[in-house]
Amino acid sequence: MTTTAPPGAAVREGITMSGSRGIRGLIRRHAVAFGRFAGLGSGVTLAASAVLVLLSQWIPWPAANALTTVASTAIATELHARVAFGHGRPGLAGHLKSAATIAVGWLVTSGAVGALAALRPGAGLVLQQTVYLSATALVGIGRYLVLRLAVFAERAPRTRAGGDVRLRAVYDATA
Repeated sequence: MTTTAPPGAAVREGITMSGSRGIRGLIRRHAVAFGRFAGLGSGVTLAASAVLVLLSQWIPWPAANALTTVASTAIATELHARVAFGHGRPGLAGHLKSAATIAVGWLVTSGAVGALAALRPGAGLVLQQTVYLSATALVGIGRYLVLRLAVFAERAPRTRAGGDVRLRAVYDATA
């Protein structure tokens, strides 16, 4: 005896011919992760800014800046790996790769502001900040993509010696 599902049952179960529900879920998952990434990064940056102001009262500004940059990068890397990407502890390699994205971002933002100074020597503060913040936004998007797709990418299931598939931590549960 054959049974048939009622009309629309496949859609209620999340199964569609076009797979659009899966695409929407993927987009939603990445949007949530990006929101977490941006929120965490902004929070760490604001806290680091406050610490920088305090530290610069006791030690020279360049030293205070270096200390807060290193500390905030380490803290942000831990938070991004664990909270934004649901990856777990990043380890030394994850921290070094994340630090590399920060270094590249610094070069890009410095280059953008330097190019503005060369092209428009008398540029006002509003234009300087517009260029800097635009470059920072692009760097942030690029940093998210590199960290999400390369540094803290979802791991594929691994096969055990007995042929069983070892399941990875489910990223969907955190999104």
